[in-house]
Amino acid sequence: MAVEVIMPKVDMDMTTGKISLWHVKDGDAVKKGQVLFEIETDKSAMEIDSPGDGIARGLAATGVDIPVGQAVGYLLAAGEALPASPKSVIPAQAGTQTSGIVAADSLVSRAGGNDGPSGKTRATPLARRLARQKGIALVSVTGSGPRGRIVAKDVEAALVIVPVTAVAPVVAGTTLKPLDGMRRIIAQRLVLSKQTVPHFYLSMSCVLDNLLAVRERLNAHAPKGADKNPLWKLSVNDFVIKALAVALQRVPDANVTWSDEGILQHTSSDVGVAVSVEGGLFTPVVRGAHVKTLSQISLEMKDLATRARARKLRTEEYQDGTSAISNLGMYGVEDFQAIINPPHATILAVGAGLPQFVPVNGLPVLKTVMKCTLSCDHRAVDGALGAQLLTSFKQLMEEPALMLA
Repeated sequence: MAVEVIMPKVDMDMTTGKISLWHVKDGDAVKKGQVLFEIETDKSAMEIDSPGDGIARGLAATGVDIPVGQAVGYLLAAGEALPASPKSVIPAQAGTQTSGIVAADSLVSRAGGNDGPSGKTRATPLARRLARQKGIALVSVTGSGPRGRIVAKDVEAALVIVPVTAVAPVVAGTTLKPLDGMRRIIAQRLVLSKQTVPHFYLSMSCVLDNLLAVRERLNAHAPKGADKNPLWKLSVNDFVIKALAVALQRVPDANVTWSDEGILQHTSSDVGVAVSVEGGLFTPVVRGAHVKTLSQISLEMKDLATRARARKLRTEEYQDGTSAISNLGMYGVEDFQAIINPPHATILAVGAGLPQFVPVNGLPVLKTVMKCTLSCDHRAVDGALGAQLLTSFKQLMEEPALMLA
């Protein structure tokens, strides 16, 4: 009996995925557990194993958005034919490189039973009108009504995963860049955050001279490997991660995340760090950062950032966390405000360390000063609590030996 291979849900926010590579071709014999294909979501790329044994047939196209739960191929017994109406498989499009794609005229939409006697897709008049207005092809929509009939809410749901074709005209000298999965999810989450999270912002300046001196000494004494190169090299961002993690321990009421059921108090300081990648960003999490050494944080962050840019992070490596850091100092940005990534209640925006005169014993002395801004969710963190957290962070940055206490 045919085994249906579906697009799996590998991320809590995932609605669609793209097959970037098939490891088998049409007609190949496949064993259960064998790597079948690779998918690209908005946040990662990963290999998907075969759910069973059989002959691979009806493989979907690569490089197109496929809804979660939709069939991408079948595993057949020897001599078994494809189902008369294979569900959900998306055929190859012109110019798409893939292998073993079933001819387009043998396919129907995922909404099994959606075709009426005349072959016309079953849909309510309102659904048809809405689909026309939004540029949605009804054959791409899954019907939830009686006998698979498409209703208005099905078309509205499809808008989340199907780009609208009716767009503003592209004038001469401009290029329309379609939204990929990552950019679409980032846009949705940040709009939701700004619309639903009551942000407020607190800023303080940290004098970095002590920290920079400690960093220089530690790097000078870093152990060397067989190649005579240091095994690690601390960055200012490593100190920022450690300082925020320790500050969250010192101000435990701020080590929280928001939920509709209540405020979740955390015992571990799991700090997310924004990493810029092509087309967007990831926020991998350094878990238990308060108990890790600076060198451990440095090595872990280097590994996470490398795999983030290659889109090789595992789902659990960029989910959850108790707070986050966005550091744009390396780009020369002096001051900015970051948007909270729900369900976090805080995020720390870190600017560049710049020379600035500060008063010392009544006299101006040139120091390296870094401005930091803490964004807070007022539902979970009040002003005084946020100020305590930022003050603790500032103390740790200015006296880095306190991070070890």
